[in-house]
Amino acid sequence: MTQNTEDNHLTTETVGFAELNPRQQRQRLQELALVFLKLGAIAFGGPAAHIAMMDDEVVTRRQWLSHQKLLDLLGITNLIPGPNSTELAIHIGYERGGWKGLVIAGFCFIFPAMVIVWTLAAIYTHYQTIPQVEWLLYGVKPVIIAIVIQALWNLGKKAIKDMWTAIATVAVMVAFFLRIDELLLLLLAGLGVMLIKNIGKSKNTNVSAWLMPVFFAQVGSSTAVIASVTWLQVFWFFLKIGSVLYGSGYVLLAFLQRELVETNHWLTSQQLLDAIAIGQITPGPVFTTATFVGYLLAGNPGAIAGTVGIFLPAFVLVWVINPWVTKLRQSPWVSSFLDGVNAASLGLMAVVTYTLARTAIIDWLTVVLTVISAIAIFRFRVNSAWLVLAGGIVGFLGRSLL
Repeated sequence: MTQNTEDNHLTTETVGFAELNPRQQRQRLQELALVFLKLGAIAFGGPAAHIAMMDDEVVTRRQWLSHQKLLDLLGITNLIPGPNSTELAIHIGYERGGWKGLVIAGFCFIFPAMVIVWTLAAIYTHYQTIPQVEWLLYGVKPVIIAIVIQALWNLGKKAIKDMWTAIATVAVMVAFFLRIDELLLLLLAGLGVMLIKNIGKSKNTNVSAWLMPVFFAQVGSSTAVIASVTWLQVFWFFLKIGSVLYGSGYVLLAFLQRELVETNHWLTSQQLLDAIAIGQITPGPVFTTATFVGYLLAGNPGAIAGTVGIFLPAFVLVWVINPWVTKLRQSPWVSSFLDGVNAASLGLMAVVTYTLARTAIIDWLTVVLTVISAIAIFRFRVNSAWLVLAGGIVGFLGRSLL
């Protein structure tokens, strides 16, 4: 067997990372870095598009994993908080290269978006009062509302599974307007649905059934009002968000709206929507909105602190949960808890979409943009990246119409 043939054989899916020699390990880690840097730089369109790109690159082209294995890993990401597509990248890295691959794949997928968003945050901070920038964002914001509505619809089809999850969704929506902390709402909804569905059905309770609720109870405290913002406060704020956020990147809106705008008054609703818009027009995970917000709050140290804080839990959780995957997925208690959490996430998304729409949809042009974007997304399945680009162009050109 030639050296090239041997190398090809040793880099197949069946060979574990630990079985490779040091040179082959470095080669595998370099391949991971290149693939996920590429994906991080071109992955527009949200989590669904990211996952489709990973399937094409990792399964179809390179045959690192089987389709079934990728689906299994994707299912795991739904059991833990954090950004699903980023966690899938981290899982793939872990499967291919152990803890080193975990770090490399996740970092390389996040890094391009972080740099782009960081740069745009600096530009925005300096030029946000320039009319051209304002009109660009003016056109993008209504498109973002349509995109969030689509995410809300897609999540709703999966989250509302029965009467109890429907009740949890409505209850969370009402409680949000009563100013009850979102993290507490997620915890209560998860516990409520879990107990209703399982008490009396099983005499034996596995310890793993209580893993998620205990974790939530530890991190679910509310953020205190802070007079001034430092990079350390930015880090702890986003660490808390990254530790408990279920659903999708758009659920992030609910947490940021309440904590940053309504409670602490660190940002205005306008600035928050601008941050979400910037996050949407860039590739990679929507969670890089934390980079933008961190920069607005505490400059360059804040950008780093926000990014590290919101993504760090995903790395830790993937590393911790992976060995327990089979047991967790088979537990009816954990499954029911996550049903409740997803229902709560749906309710939070609904109320924050309503709140942000009042800021974004302000005249006839923004109404038209929202309607057309919604039709393009739901009827014609147009990629959201193209819609965001079109919205920015329309907004820029709209300056001469209004």
